[in-house]
Amino acid sequence: MAGYKDIKPRWEKGESGNPNGRPKGSKNRATTIKKWFDVYQNFKNPITGEDEFLDQEDICTLAIIKRARDGNVNAYNALMDSGYGSPAQTVNQTITEYPIFPGIDLNVDKDDSSAEDI
Repeated sequence: MAGYKDIKPRWEKGESGNPNGRPKGSKNRATTIKKWFDVYQNFKNPITGEDEFLDQEDICTLAIIKRARDGNVNAYNALMDSGYGSPAQTVNQTITEYPIFPGIDLNVDKDDSSAEDI
């Protein structure tokens, strides 16, 4: 069976695996979303019921708040994670060692000078 050192690379060093890939200067998704989040419009606030001049980020946040208030647990969790951060997930583990053979002393660190040399 061939080892990982025997596998030849798909392309030579310095050569791109996708030479006609994404052009330089093209915008990524985050840049496009941030641009559109800054667009303002008149919107009826579902919480206050008043017409307000809001950006898209506020409108989306209000929509998620409305869904959470209507009982959508995923919307509530998204708001809580955004507002307070995701809860840390930890695992507490306690290891207790038990001897395999409780009646036999297998301690090899003892200096037993009475043992015969084999």
